[in-house]
Amino acid sequence: MSTLSTPYTTLISVEQLQALQAGGAPLKVFDCSFDLMKPEAADRLYAEVHIAGAVQAHLDRHLSAQSAADAVNGGRHPLPRREVFAEWLRDTGFDNTMQAVVYDRNGANYCGRLWWMLKWAGHEAVAVLDGGLQAWEAAGGAVESGTPATPEVGHFTLSVEKAALATTTTVAASVGRPTQTLVDARAAPRFRGEMEPLDPVAGHIPGALNRPFGSNLGPEGRFKAADELRAEFEALLAGRNPATVVHHCGSGVSAVPNLLAMEIAGLGRTALYAGSWSEWCNTPGLPCAQG
Repeated sequence: MSTLSTPYTTLISVEQLQALQAGGAPLKVFDCSFDLMKPEAADRLYAEVHIAGAVQAHLDRHLSAQSAADAVNGGRHPLPRREVFAEWLRDTGFDNTMQAVVYDRNGANYCGRLWWMLKWAGHEAVAVLDGGLQAWEAAGGAVESGTPATPEVGHFTLSVEKAALATTTTVAASVGRPTQTLVDARAAPRFRGEMEPLDPVAGHIPGALNRPFGSNLGPEGRFKAADELRAEFEALLAGRNPATVVHHCGSGVSAVPNLLAMEIAGLGRTALYAGSWSEWCNTPGLPCAQG
């Protein structure tokens, strides 16, 4: 089996993925397509069309805890324990020698979750397919329908975490302090508390900045250039230290495109508050702001 001399760690283009495939590199592609308002649609989307050989990574079944005992945090999509996640990776045939490529057909809304979780599991060689399934199909990439055969069990082992996880306790302890800059990835009306379709309380964590996750993409659904992203985040932060940033959203999923974009921009790998607003607003005694 070939080895990866230079792994992809942020984005990978369609052409780069095709070159890896053609060269026989150790590789696993994951389809993370999902519909937050219709979770049952994920299986249908995957069965209709996916990159040939791609494994389905279902947000609810595979990338979220299935029980309170296995949950690392609260909120609507709690992270599973790293050991549980590693077991699922092995079941997909994944091992530590492989380049992981994650994608969706939702503007990178969901595939970032698996990108971040693999970093959290200690695996650096994971990249988001820039432009998603749409870019792959537009370039004539091979696709298939149905469900692939069950792969042989892989040999993935956990290593030191390469992603920073903030908790409700750590976030609450630093609200209003210069050591923490909260960036909320939800749409502006939800951030302001004008509407809330999913959680019992509308609004945001006091002091948080708002950058909807879709702001990172250009009109063709690809991430903006690094210098453009850097300029936008520097304007948002307005002099705040990028290293203090903690990203969140409703349930810790759509926050990751902001985290990824900061890394693409050369601003470092920042922290994720995975419980996000859905855990925060359900925790008694914590302040909530609107406007």
